[in-house]
Amino acid sequence: MNLDSLLQTTLDRCVKGVPAAAAPIKLGEVGRRGWNLLKGDLPLPVAVIKRAALDHNSRWMRGFLELTDAKIAPHGKTTMAPQLFAKQLADGAWGITVASVGQMLVARSFGVDRIVLANQLVGRQEIATVAEELRRDPKLDFYCLVDSLDGVSRLVEATAKAAIGRPLQVLLEGGIMGARTGCRTTADALAVARAVKDAPQLALRGVEGFEGLLTSGPAAEQDAKVSAFLDYLVEIARLCAAEKLFAPGPIILTAGGSAFFDLAAARLHNAAPQGVEVVIRSGCYLTHDSKSYRDMVARLEQRMPAAKSLGEGLKPALEVWAYVQSRPEPGRMIATMGKRDVGFDVTLPILEQWYRPGAHTAPQPAGSLGAVVALNDQHAHIEIPKDAPFRVGDLLSFGVSHPCTTFDRWQLLYEIDERHNVVGAIRTFF
Repeated sequence: MNLDSLLQTTLDRCVKGVPAAAAPIKLGEVGRRGWNLLKGDLPLPVAVIKRAALDHNSRWMRGFLELTDAKIAPHGKTTMAPQLFAKQLADGAWGITVASVGQMLVARSFGVDRIVLANQLVGRQEIATVAEELRRDPKLDFYCLVDSLDGVSRLVEATAKAAIGRPLQVLLEGGIMGARTGCRTTADALAVARAVKDAPQLALRGVEGFEGLLTSGPAAEQDAKVSAFLDYLVEIARLCAAEKLFAPGPIILTAGGSAFFDLAAARLHNAAPQGVEVVIRSGCYLTHDSKSYRDMVARLEQRMPAAKSLGEGLKPALEVWAYVQSRPEPGRMIATMGKRDVGFDVTLPILEQWYRPGAHTAPQPAGSLGAVVALNDQHAHIEIPKDAPFRVGDLLSFGVSHPCTTFDRWQLLYEIDERHNVVGAIRTFF
């Protein structure tokens, strides 16, 4: 990847999180300003990524992939940060996954050469855009999904006019009854696969699915449902292989979001055909989180005792910091952070640390002292004991649950070291 143009991007005080007094500064120079979060050098609220945790999570995932003989195409929609894409690819990622053509164009703009569009490609303009990218760059290794005869027909019609010069590679999507896209039965899947085989403009390269919606019920029931769905994907692949419906090359079997990627890595290897490449797609492993995926990865370690050989598990790297701005009544505190600053789609943010300039030498644990109970656009309501020590002006840090919906609230996130010095900055493209 080539990040030179990105690192030369100029940031000014109109960018959320940039200090108002700072002269316009290039993205690649932020880490040389000597800023420190705890000294008040950054305007709050602000989103930060702990570099040590980020590096730890990179090493952990490399070890996991070696342990399971799987590959990873992390979902770019989590961060939409080309700098983090580059880190993942440097760590050996097989490719980058996206959810839309717009996201694909961001990845392409910085040189990503292998992309999985984990979605149906149906719009005339979107198909034309992909076709132009394929025509323009012979090195682009691109995959999209199909799950219907109508979808196949749209791709055939559009690509026939586009004259790409090579087949469009597709993955057959298996789906879950009552969920979103994907073939519900093996009969439907085979009908779609045969239509792809009959279309010289298309090449069937593998089978795809997303198991991350199977999160209702007790943990054991979830695991059983996920395993059954993954086995369904394997069965589709076996049936397609038996009819020789796949194009030449390794058969790609891909699933495994950020909750059950261990099950995907294990069960997709059960496919009978030789030359199978198992590709998981966790996007959240790099920053992890403080609740939903933390709990899921704890279950992973129970399901997969061998993961303990990788050492300490994934660590939360993403935080949002805010000030205490008011203690308007006993038992309630208001912080300068709200829905515009932090995700709340899975759980509310988690109060983790607090810091009082001039009184503390380091942030103090705060988890037992309060809990976020509501968010407004720009305010967080925190229930606290009446005798809680917080004062107006104290700094608070919050962990997040499901990092995707915190990343998309920030154009700029700071990287900090273990002393809370700003050592870099990350630009997002939402």
